[in-house]
Amino acid sequence: MRPQVWAGVELGGTRCNCILGTGPGDIRAQETVPTRDPATTLSAIAEVLERWQEPFGAPSAIGLASFGPLELNQGAPGYGRIGATPKPGWQDVALHDFFAKRFDAPVRVTTDVIGAALAEGRWGGARELADFAYVTVGTGVGVGLIVGGRPVLGCHHPELGHARIARLTGDGWPGSCPFHGDCIEGLASGPAIEARSGRAAASLPADSPVWDTVTHALAQLAHTLVLSVAPRRILMGGGVLSARPHLFPRIRRSLELSLNGYLRIEELSSGLDRYVVPPALGTLAGPLGALAAAAGERG
Repeated sequence: MRPQVWAGVELGGTRCNCILGTGPGDIRAQETVPTRDPATTLSAIAEVLERWQEPFGAPSAIGLASFGPLELNQGAPGYGRIGATPKPGWQDVALHDFFAKRFDAPVRVTTDVIGAALAEGRWGGARELADFAYVTVGTGVGVGLIVGGRPVLGCHHPELGHARIARLTGDGWPGSCPFHGDCIEGLASGPAIEARSGRAAASLPADSPVWDTVTHALAQLAHTLVLSVAPRRILMGGGVLSARPHLFPRIRRSLELSLNGYLRIEELSSGLDRYVVPPALGTLAGPLGALAAAAGERG
């Protein structure tokens, strides 16, 4: 009898990462599928998971960690359905139902950023913490909040990437979010950076003034997190930040200036270089988040 193995899919705005294994020390297969229209993308993902069954066996569970917003109430008829996403063509796509009909295994759904938070809590940089936040900055900006060891889920999952912030003085650019204009996602996401600068984030020079607005927006997000849910650590990952580690000191400095000495707590006073940090799992945080969801972590 083959040992238990989980399948995970991190659905992103640009690409979808498929993964098979039981954790960072046991990754048996990985494959990337470009994110196109729903029918093409989901069929390609399903073909990958089906192909893996011959050498590795059928997965005991499938975890989907997707861009959102998503219906995460497992008792709701639309569990695992995508809501009003900025991603063209993906609104109302029933992720859970597509895979549940195709595979004889439990299908568990969470957001990509909650999944990454679950992975960091299970295997990564938040293992000893019950209260922390994971921020992803890529095609969008999302926040996964873990409080008391469990994701924050009320009437919906938090969407702090769409929060409005105090703008950088003198910055009047309207932002790129189709729903809110200059929310955090509309100012700091990869598409926002490209819309403002005319260049992809990966090719933007390190001394570009656009980074001032990006780091300010992310520091304002961190400010909001510190004063609202009081995480013991903020991990920031995603495609934009993973390629630009030089932004972390600027985000920390902007956060320090924004808080202006208001809170005198150990987590802040012991050094922001240990408070606002990259994910310990690096670029694997997202794919491993799908495995964490498959494993039954509450998402």
